[in-house]
Amino acid sequence: MAWLLPRACCLKVFCQPSRGPFSSGIAKAWSGGPLTAYMPEAVAFAGSRDHPGLYTVSVEQVDEFWGALGRNRLMWINPFHSVKDCNLQQGWVSWFLGGQLNVAVNCLDRHVHTAPNKVALIWEKDEPGKEVRVTYRELLELTGRLGNTLKRQGVKRGDRVTIYMPPCPLAVASMLACARIGAVHTVVFAGFSSEALADRIRDAQSETVITVNQGLRGGKVIELKQTVDQAVRVCPLVKRVLVSMRTEQKVPMSELDVPLEEEMMKEDVCCEPAVMESEDLLFLLYTSGSTGKPKGLVHSQAGYLLYAAITHKYVFDYHDGDVFGCVADIGWITGHSYVVYGPLCNGGTTVLFESTPVYPNPGRYWETVERLRINQFYGAPTAIRLLLRYGDEWVKRYDRSSLKILGSVGEPINTEAWEWYFNVVGDARCPVVDTWWQTETGGICISPRPSSPGDEILPGMAMRPFFGISPALLDDKGNILTQNNVSGALCISQAWPGMARTIYNDHKRFLETYLMPYPGFFFTGDGAYRSSQGYYQLTGRLDDVINVSGHRLGTAELEDIVNQHRAVAESAVIGFPHEIKGEGAYVFIVLKKGTDVSQERLSNELKELVSKKIAKYASPEYVQVTKRLPKTRSGKIMRRVLKKIVEDKADELGDLTTLDDHEAVEEIIEGHKRLLQEEQGQ
Repeated sequence: MAWLLPRACCLKVFCQPSRGPFSSGIAKAWSGGPLTAYMPEAVAFAGSRDHPGLYTVSVEQVDEFWGALGRNRLMWINPFHSVKDCNLQQGWVSWFLGGQLNVAVNCLDRHVHTAPNKVALIWEKDEPGKEVRVTYRELLELTGRLGNTLKRQGVKRGDRVTIYMPPCPLAVASMLACARIGAVHTVVFAGFSSEALADRIRDAQSETVITVNQGLRGGKVIELKQTVDQAVRVCPLVKRVLVSMRTEQKVPMSELDVPLEEEMMKEDVCCEPAVMESEDLLFLLYTSGSTGKPKGLVHSQAGYLLYAAITHKYVFDYHDGDVFGCVADIGWITGHSYVVYGPLCNGGTTVLFESTPVYPNPGRYWETVERLRINQFYGAPTAIRLLLRYGDEWVKRYDRSSLKILGSVGEPINTEAWEWYFNVVGDARCPVVDTWWQTETGGICISPRPSSPGDEILPGMAMRPFFGISPALLDDKGNILTQNNVSGALCISQAWPGMARTIYNDHKRFLETYLMPYPGFFFTGDGAYRSSQGYYQLTGRLDDVINVSGHRLGTAELEDIVNQHRAVAESAVIGFPHEIKGEGAYVFIVLKKGTDVSQERLSNELKELVSKKIAKYASPEYVQVTKRLPKTRSGKIMRRVLKKIVEDKADELGDLTTLDDHEAVEEIIEGHKRLLQEEQGQ
């Protein structure tokens, strides 16, 4: 990547910049002073004297609130004529109708005009101390060359481009180049197996894949090009694979393969941006569902970009000049919204973290904070729990005085981890924002901040809905629970700009999953508790999805893979609390008759199979062989019974009147005890 620093830059004004007060850089964190310094648009909102007033405007005067932010915070080629046309009952969602813009221009060009040499990206490479800084001018030129390369290779507006890369400047440029020319990117986490990658390439009907020769993570070389080669063998639609050189190692190149750096150097740095409608597709991102088939969630242009930018600004109190350190991979929605689109739309400096929390030692995060002077740090509870086990010493040996805000994402953070994060990492002076949101929501929906100055933050609670988010708790009969101190299904009662629009090529599934369970509401799939003070606390999934290290995993998807093993007749996958990962997968197996295989060998083979089919993080923690599974008389597996057993709550099995075979439960309880004893004895 020696060509990363180009010689010259060609700049044009492609859009008229917003003349709103935000674009002049005067928006500041609210510390109790004038509200218009915190949110300049508030000058037009009647009755918004404080944060509760702003929130009320955002959910009661929706067009006024989002219309003002949309006009001021984004740069439009042609302005929108209507703020929204949304009906959750009918299943359609449209924002900023009539508006035309280009997302890459919003993230790059407008900042190059005001501060071309400002650092956009700090690439924290796997090798410690080898960070690379990329300015807005350099990132624009990189994006322009890549956009022109894609067009020369035959990529057209609306085409889906699969990106299978580790976090690096070229991966960000690939996303922005797609946005620039009107192509639709679909980033696949570079830890997924060839089969999982192939599934996503086929579902997106991608003709183009962008990858690297090799990845580096935790000091290990990962053969990403090899994985892509295996995937494209079963993807006949793929016409080209653009290969960048992350390492010096040459890899076999086929007729499909294009050496990316060589081709980019032939192209001009200027790439004409496509004029995109607000509701044109920006990207697809796949997530696990309760069925075995991953869902390609669709996010569109203007609404998603605005929501990512606004949440980044206000949840993290982001100021011009701050260094924002989100350590998520770009293959997940967190990386899309809070490594790439939110920070870059706001003209921020964002960190791309390629390594792991424990390489070369458990002080890696905090050494990076010290060296890069990170101001906001955003990571996953699973990493915080892992580092907690190594003690305080690895944290305290590094200077963390630059930190102002700590954030957690991916799953609810337990109280012990929250308190360690707050007291040790943040020296009891940095607010911890425990954020709740999903791939489907596009950005943060519930978080302790923003709030009125000095408002309390309670450990392990997401607490307060963000602007424009109107949560509701419903019971299993669909009744709205209006009181406090109550638990129910977490729904959102009105549309917001950042929400997913559909599932790619399967709108019926989108309606059935999110909008039909509770008509008139968006169903999140999560349960929540609303405290006596009105704060929200997430209580876990309500569908058959488990959350492993912040990554959603459908139990049906796992069972489908486990059942492919030659010895397996039937299986049931249950999520259970895991000290580090949050949840782990516990697999119950019924063997085929006449099969002779030890539990240990079967366990090893199943872990290998799941790693191959999905990714290593999805491998089950426990595999228990049993003669039969607990079922109702109609043949349905009683998963709640299995869940109680793996949670060591066999005395809380509840009503078993519909159980077909009570002896099966006793056998499973005894087998579970033996398995745990064997594990502890090793």
